[in-house]
Amino acid sequence: MAKLSTDELLDAFKEMTLLELSEFVKQFEDTFDVTAAAPVAVATGPAGPGAAAEVEEEKDEFDVVLESAGDKKIQVIKVVRELVTGLGLKEAKELVESAPKPILEKAKKDAAEAAKEKLEAAGAAVSVK
Repeated sequence: MAKLSTDELLDAFKEMTLLELSEFVKQFEDTFDVTAAAPVAVATGPAGPGAAAEVEEEKDEFDVVLESAGDKKIQVIKVVRELVTGLGLKEAKELVESAPKPILEKAKKDAAEAAKEKLEAAGAAVSVK
């Protein structure tokens, strides 16, 4: 029997119907005693302080909350204006002075972490929830 390359196998699979592919997978599993199912993670209850961090990583939307402006309020106001588009100087100042307030809501993890780093670099106390 001739050995088929990966590309040749993929071309053959492209010509098969979904039912034919399903039957192929069943026969492949039986022949080689394997399973094509994706591994399933076992869910366990919270084990301790690290469990909260694992739950947080599973979320895909985060709120960046300004807890306090710290000593460098002007720098924090500048960063808030940079992060929140369309915010004027007066609105940014009021937002910073009324802390704790959410700065970003439903932000992606990368954007939330970047915003937190910028705000902390400016001297603010920030939390990501």
